[in-house]
Amino acid sequence: MTSLPLIPAVPDKPARRAALPQQHLADLDLAGRQALVAELGEPAFRAKQISNHYFGRLVRDPQLMTDLPAAARERLAERLMPRLLTAVRELTCDDGATRKALWRLHDGSLVESVLMGYEDRVTVCISSQAGCGMACPFCATGQAGLTRNLSTAEIVDQAVYLAGVAASGAVAGSPARLSHVVFMGMGEPLANYSRVVAAIRRLVAPAPEGLGLSQRHITVSTVGLVPAIRRLASEDLSVTLALSLHAPDDELRDELVPVNQRWKVAEVLDAAWDYAARTGRRVSIEYAMIKDVNDQPWRADLLGRLLAGKLAHVNLIPLNPTPGSRWDASPKPVEREFVRRLRAAGVSTTVRDTRGREIDGACGQLAAAEDSDIDRAAAASA
Repeated sequence: MTSLPLIPAVPDKPARRAALPQQHLADLDLAGRQALVAELGEPAFRAKQISNHYFGRLVRDPQLMTDLPAAARERLAERLMPRLLTAVRELTCDDGATRKALWRLHDGSLVESVLMGYEDRVTVCISSQAGCGMACPFCATGQAGLTRNLSTAEIVDQAVYLAGVAASGAVAGSPARLSHVVFMGMGEPLANYSRVVAAIRRLVAPAPEGLGLSQRHITVSTVGLVPAIRRLASEDLSVTLALSLHAPDDELRDELVPVNQRWKVAEVLDAAWDYAARTGRRVSIEYAMIKDVNDQPWRADLLGRLLAGKLAHVNLIPLNPTPGSRWDASPKPVEREFVRRLRAAGVSTTVRDTRGREIDGACGQLAAAEDSDIDRAAAASA
């Protein structure tokens, strides 16, 4: 088994000094926005006006906020609505039901977010970091390393933009309203703890404070940062915890999820069960099916024994291989046998719908492709 270095996993501590953007209204609660507006010499109700545009009407262009006086609009926009995301690429597949956006941030960092439309819901997958420091070897983002944490507003703005796409009716056959948000894009959400929790509070607060989503429709993924899981359980939030387990035994998980060298499977699962007990929310166990690596029948049986009788659901993920990777997806017969064994153990199990393979759907692939294009262009001009 490959021995990998221990990965630092201290929440809120990026790999280098964060180059955060200018403060945005989504960084603040409504009281904070009102105080800032008052500092600008405007009446406090202007904070509600601009917040209603952003969160209620999904308007991100200050010039469209025509109920604000032109002079006030300019001052408020400059201070409260700096541009956070610049579109680099937007790709669609699945007859328009899946849309992936690649954004460039103010410092040149790249992040991705995805909209997925279904008959009964619209889900967006958003990023919490530019890159990721967890170093999982089968993940394109993990291979790229961590650039920095995102600000609260950079996280929220992804959801607001894609909520606007849904509201425009662009996703045929789906509701015209964003209903679900999953923190499963680039980065380890619980390594950017304070800003992710603040973003969740913006997403669930009613307009004009926030987007007004249901807490139960928010999912936060983690590779297993135990102290942060326990901290999240105390936040009085009813979000779903998704634990990226990927192996039921420490020997293999040490390789696939290097943070397991600090917090072993038993300790991670114990924190997850405490979270379920305190919130009443079923834990989603994420498990990427990797050919000849973690898909053996005995590992299915071991996973079944670990989860039997627990408030948990297994979400098997057919691996979307990254270019040049030695990792590949498990064959369908192997996947079906894995499912059968888990269900025989009494564990609720589903296989994730595969979306976005035609548009570099695996997390980090689109950003990696863009960086490659930039490198090729630089080489050609040298």
